Amino acid sequence: MRSLSDTLERLARLRAVKPATPTGSILEKLDHFGTNPGALAAWQHVPQQLPASPALVVVLHGCTQTAAGYDTGSGWSALAEDYGFVLLFPEQTRQNNANLCFNWFSAADTQRDRGEAMSIRQMIATVVAERGIDERRIYITGLSAGGAMANAMLACYPEIFAGGAIIAGLPYAAASTVPEAFDRMRGHGLPGTGSLQASLRDASHHDGVWPTVSVWQGTSDNTVVPDNAAAIVAQWQGVHAVHEQPSQVETIGRNLRSVWRDDRGLEAIELYTISGMAHGTPIDPSSGYGRAAPFMVDVGVSSTEQIARNWGLAASFERRDRPTAAPSQEGTTMQHSSSDGAHNGIQSIIEKALRSAGLMK
Repeated sequence: MRSLSDTLERLARLRAVKPATPTGSILEKLDHFGTNPGALAAWQHVPQQLPASPALVVVLHGCTQTAAGYDTGSGWSALAEDYGFVLLFPEQTRQNNANLCFNWFSAADTQRDRGEAMSIRQMIATVVAERGIDERRIYITGLSAGGAMANAMLACYPEIFAGGAIIAGLPYAAASTVPEAFDRMRGHGLPGTGSLQASLRDASHHDGVWPTVSVWQGTSDNTVVPDNAAAIVAQWQGVHAVHEQPSQVETIGRNLRSVWRDDRGLEAIELYTISGMAHGTPIDPSSGYGRAAPFMVDVGVSSTEQIARNWGLAASFERRDRPTAAPSQEGTTMQHSSSDGAHNGIQSIIEKALRSAGLMK
């Protein structure tokens, strides 16, 4: 077993050779993914150590953001490198929306096999075919307008997704015009539960297993007010046949996590209520994933890491060492001896301590 000083020296060397997170170059452009009726752009990130039949996470940015900017702020690529899953980043264009918002309020873009929704579906199909994705492990998440569009994708294509995470988003089919969209964001005129649940069912006429839903909301969000999070939960309660009241409520620091379990006892819906958080994605830079930026809010909670864990994509015992030399061939993973495994466990403990002390990102 190496001494503590030797391990710290090794960590310093690892940090020296690991490239700094770029502002956008880490993402690779995805071209030729179908007819693209929604005229979106697409980016992807494939980890250097890609296992066979990896999972896929689709990540949708918020208004005024880009795919690369949201990735840098949220830390999704860093997490994918550590745990070996593929990322797809649909990106809005200014020709479609001057503020780079996904058009979550437009029926032409949020109906099955139409507009932006169809473009994202085509992107997913392309990545699944090219990367050998395990089709049982496809997930989607997004912030604000991206969160509302993630909800639209879950509604229109529930057979595609195992789960979704909606951050500061809105219910599906809650608005059909720009003025209505602003009203709904403020909590005005939200449809009733019956109407919301009917819209969800009518989006696809799905009769199979429905994706799990994770909802994240800040209590001080004045852009998309908390009433929308409650409406999203109510919208999904019907298809999951859960009770109106949560099965469990737990306190996590100053925050709350509410859980609704289905008749099998499985967690179908969860709601994270982040105390005092304004509009944005909850991050925790000390976790090593993400950094503070506009609409990326450091509240000491990494929604990226927690969402991935809830989906079974990230667990402490699965984390891969990031390669410091030439990466292994695609489709293989790096092998370690038992002594290396013990050392890596110590290294993880030290890394966590250094991050907590602010000495390591």
